[in-house]
Amino acid sequence: MKQAKESTPTIYDVAELSGLSISTVSRVLNSPERVSGETRARVLAVIDQLGFVPKAEARARALQSNRRIGVLTPFITAPSFVQRLRGIDAALVNTNYELVIYTVESLNRLQGYLASLPITGNLDGLIIMSLPIDDEGANRLAKYGPETVLIEYSQPDFCSIEIDDVAGGKMAAEYLVTKQHQRCAFIGDIDPPDYAIRPVISRLVGFRQGLEEAGITLPEEYVRSTPYDQEPTRRVVRELLNLPNPPTAIFAAADIQAMGVLKVAQEYGLKVPDDLSVIGFDDLEMADYVGLTTIRQPLDDSGRIAAELLLSRLADPDRPVQHVQLPLTVIDRETVSIRCLND
Repeated sequence: MKQAKESTPTIYDVAELSGLSISTVSRVLNSPERVSGETRARVLAVIDQLGFVPKAEARARALQSNRRIGVLTPFITAPSFVQRLRGIDAALVNTNYELVIYTVESLNRLQGYLASLPITGNLDGLIIMSLPIDDEGANRLAKYGPETVLIEYSQPDFCSIEIDDVAGGKMAAEYLVTKQHQRCAFIGDIDPPDYAIRPVISRLVGFRQGLEEAGITLPEEYVRSTPYDQEPTRRVVRELLNLPNPPTAIFAAADIQAMGVLKVAQEYGLKVPDDLSVIGFDDLEMADYVGLTTIRQPLDDSGRIAAELLLSRLADPDRPVQHVQLPLTVIDRETVSIRCLND
């Protein structure tokens, strides 16, 4: 006598076992940011237990090529992210892959994407840009796919593209020291949202180390935290310049904030670099336009290399995982000068 064929789990099975409604399970799959983390975890545990795949044809689709590469990214309008996306697009332009961008503006949305993207089966590959991936999210991606590459973050099971932010901050300090600056200040977003990575903190650590090795202390009053928006940036620059003993040089941990420093210097009638030296970080295209001295990280290259690594892993899943560290370079332009020793 033939044994009855085991049926494929359905969304109704997930709802019944989880004790939730069909609509709630559907929201977890399609709009995970609209449900609580507790509910999402409850549904995902049942999905894992049953081996459920959304829609009857999803597993068949997952075995074929969807010709879609996803990019999970915050701050979609920030110039540094645009340059990275340009690099990704350049690597994919001569392929048949469609680029799909998923933006993150909250921790709940990030966790929702990490929960839903692996089980919907709609992507061949995923590039996660400048977002922290916890162990639970990493395990889900490793178990279900899609093939994933990380930019500005590292997990052992995935290829990654990174820079040494501590070294970058130290390079900025050492450069200012060679120009005989001793009153050096720092501005940057050292208190980012909970869903964001924290490279600026590492740049501050390196900056402080570089100054200390030269026998220079970085006073707390010379360290200012500010988001990337221009008005908050300008406000903290004014605070620095209004100090009784203002800095002679400012390291802005992002070029977009260095632009704010230059604007306030102009507002105060200060000549850059004679009265105030400014060094940024990133080397955005606009940095060259305004002559900004900065620490260059290869933004376009990071996107391009991430996409190339992803394509190579899609072609050969047994290819070893690679962790690539890109070089940093001081770009000497017109906003830093040698400080007179008697200043």
